[in-house]
This record gives sequence, structure tokens and C-alpha cells, in this order.
Amino acid sequence: MYRFLLTPRWLGYLALTLVAATVMVFLGNWQLDRYRGRTAINDRIDAGATMTPAPLRDALPAPTGGAGAVGPAPAEELTWSRVTATGRYDSANTVLIRGRTVDRTVGFEVLTPLVLADGSAVLVDRGWIPPAPGAGATVQPQVPAAPGGEVTVTGRVVASESGGGGVSRRDGKLEARRIDIPRLAEQLPYPVTGGYVLLDGQTPAADPAFRAVQIGHTNNWQNFGYVWQWWIFAVMSLFGYGWVARREARRLAGLDKPGEPVDRAAEPAAPTSA
Repeated sequence: MYRFLLTPRWLGYLALTLVAATVMVFLGNWQLDRYRGRTAINDRIDAGATMTPAPLRDALPAPTGGAGAVGPAPAEELTWSRVTATGRYDSANTVLIRGRTVDRTVGFEVLTPLVLADGSAVLVDRGWIPPAPGAGATVQPQVPAAPGGEVTVTGRVVASESGGGGVSRRDGKLEARRIDIPRLAEQLPYPVTGGYVLLDGQTPAADPAFRAVQIGHTNNWQNFGYVWQWWIFAVMSLFGYGWVARREARRLAGLDKPGEPVDRAAEPAAPTSA
């Protein structure tokens, strides 16, 4: 009954179905890896909210080399952990990261290098501020001055961003689209750590004009949904092949022949009531 499955055409259908199902399973497994990775990030974000700040060097090793050198990137398991560091802000090399949105308003994140006792620096994201009143989103805002003297900061360790494009200096401040530490370090007169600190506390206190940059969790459940989507598609492709094969087998066996047409004209007319 199913010998037709051994014909070249049906063997080709089977091969295509198996290839498609295999690809869908692999796509599901890839999304599963993405789900696990994003879940790990969310776990680190949550854990960092309550952990005791560790010394900066526990997460961001000291850079080696001269001006413009960049230290090692933070280990993945240490991103979003809380650290503390003490140094002096270098306001002359403040960095404005443009095109950052908070509550549907496009503004700037302000990063200022914190120069440490060993002469290296870590970039500290002091927060978000809107553009100048009545000006466009690219017009530099009035940046509150950084505290003078020794400052102690606490915050989250964040890895460098990529694809930053060029870095320019305008009106005494550096500007960029992304927090691309290697590119920013080229403009600084000291070596810089391979990650930056997203500020959540400072002594003396930070200027209230800054708005804290919120840490967003990754959408790991979207990836979890894709896992089941691809796996279900794989099962459906195999089921579809089986259903089509069974239908063909019944057709060849004459089990699905259409019934004889009914001649309605030959049927007696229904009696009419008087």
C-alpha cells in the first residue's frame, strides 16, 4: 500500500521534509541558547541590585600602557555587578553620548572620566540630561559641573558598546553616538579601563539635574516562545508529510473514490398539503 514511498519523487519529498525539520530543530536550539544567555543577564542585573559593592579592580583590571590604552573587557559574569571606586573627575574630558531616549525625549548621557590613584581612569556614566530648552536634540545641553576633589562612586559594571562611529570634540566636550571605549580612549590622555561604570551612588552627591539611566531587562521570554515555535514547526512538517502520504495511499487503494452523484430530478416530489 505504501510502496510508492520508495519512488524517487516520494524519496525526494521525504528528504526535503527531514532537512526542513532538522533546520527547524537547530533554529529552536539556537533560540534556546539565546534564552539561556538572556536569562543569565537578567539574573546578573537582579543580583547586582542588592549586592555589596566590590572594589573596582575586582571587575575591571587596571589597563597597561600609556595614554589611549584600554584595559581588558569585564568578564561576562561580572557585567552588571556593583563596584566602588575613588578618584577625581576630569571634567575637561567629559563625553556626551547623543541620541539617548528617556520617556520619549531624546537627550544625552554624560560620561566623565574618574582618574584613579594609579593614573588610569574609568568612565563614569553620571546620568541622562535633556537637550537645551527650545533647542534641537543635537544641541549640547548645559552639563552640571562634576564635583571637585576626591569623589567616591558606586555603580554597575557595563561592557563597552560597539559600532560607535567617530568621536568629535565640540565646545570643549567629546561627542559620540555610542559608548565605544576603545574609540573614546583615543581622545583621552591616560589609559582607560575596558568597561565603564553606570552610576547609582556618589559621595559627594550627584547633581539632581541628572536622571538615572534605567537598566532594562532583556526580553528572554520572546526567545523562549521562538523555541517552541520552531520545534512545533518541525513536528508539523513531519506530520504533514505523513498526512499527505496516507492520503496518497488511500487514493491509490481506491478507498477515497468519490460517491455516485445523486440525481435529484429522479427523486419523487414531496407531497403538498391541501
